[in-house]
Amino acid sequence: MDFTPTQRSLDLTGRLLDFMRESVYPAEEVYARQRRDGDSHRLPPVVAELQAEARARGLWNLSLRDQRWGPGLTNTEYAPLAEISGRSPVIAPEAMNCSAPDTGNMELLAEFGTAAQQQRWLRPLLAAEIRSCFCMTEPDVASSDPTGLATTICRDGDDLVVSGRKWWSTGTADPRCRLALVVGVSDPDADPHQRHSLVLVPLDAPGVQVVRDLSTFGYSEQHGHGEVRFREVRVPAASLLGPPGGGFAVAQARLGPGRIHHCMRAIGMAERALELMIRRAATRAPFGRPLAEQGPVGTWIAESRLEIDQARLLVLRAAWLMDTSGQRAARTEIAGIKVVAARAAARVIDRAIQVFGAAGLSGDTPLALFYAMARQLRIVDGPDEVHLRTITRHELRAQASPAATAAARRGDTLTAPAN
Repeated sequence: MDFTPTQRSLDLTGRLLDFMRESVYPAEEVYARQRRDGDSHRLPPVVAELQAEARARGLWNLSLRDQRWGPGLTNTEYAPLAEISGRSPVIAPEAMNCSAPDTGNMELLAEFGTAAQQQRWLRPLLAAEIRSCFCMTEPDVASSDPTGLATTICRDGDDLVVSGRKWWSTGTADPRCRLALVVGVSDPDADPHQRHSLVLVPLDAPGVQVVRDLSTFGYSEQHGHGEVRFREVRVPAASLLGPPGGGFAVAQARLGPGRIHHCMRAIGMAERALELMIRRAATRAPFGRPLAEQGPVGTWIAESRLEIDQARLLVLRAAWLMDTSGQRAARTEIAGIKVVAARAAARVIDRAIQVFGAAGLSGDTPLALFYAMARQLRIVDGPDEVHLRTITRHELRAQASPAATAAARRGDTLTAPAN
């Protein structure tokens, strides 16, 4: 494994650190004030200003691996950039047009979209002229098992008819959200992994209703997480993204890189929480001594550093394996980082909150929001339990294979058979 940064990664890292220090951190209070004073779901003007600056600095669409549409960074090159953006997770990714779910949706349109689909949807997404949502999760079924989705996509002549109910469709509250990527059952008699298709649905199409915005731990995000109903929504058959029955595979194609992004941003939140914790512990002096010298606080700082570094190395390993062997070969590692990074971030942020006391519960620091986001990450893109099951199955199969067992004894775990 080689995590040595490339020259272009180092260059972008330097530019991004300057951008964060000079522009993003100072904009956080402005962003919060503009959301309070205006339409809470409309993009605050300060973010549009940051977007113009990010473009000028060459920090735009960094997550796109397809060189036709973006800089073509590898997962390993992009990972540290995602981490830095995670230090201000609400506005930094948005400022660089690198925020979910648009990043994954743009990847799918770049890889599977027709020329017409790319012209209509991908180009305005690349320019941040519009936003999009990804409609997969459903309230009436166990969405951790996507083979059980109930939304239907039926062919009717030259049209596709979409009917169903989705929720946690991130982005739907933003008035710029114009496109929904909808996963639904198109052939109920096919194999469970070939039953679904993915269709592009304009959010203003007749029959589409955004029912409500869902808050997370009391926080209402600017883009929102919508519950959406599709009542016999008709779109042209040419709106199909990817092949008929390929919805499950197409949807999975966005999850691997997306989980790398989520996990590295979580590590970025944890790093900033640790910095705040150390500063507080060094300057707050109850009973005549700094907190860092009292009770378990010093141990919390050390444990936080170890957990952050361990999580980062695991994420980089998954990113490197995806770059060198493909997403399928990295499936177990991707499952692992999804569990480890979110848990590590939540523990570090929790300790920081404890060191700040009541101030850590307030909006005077970003810690309460960070904690809500880290806890949320243990459910989005698959709950911990599903990822742990993936790892368990891999380990059981590996033990049953003499070749895999021999490889494990040599420490050659990266060459063990993939799921």
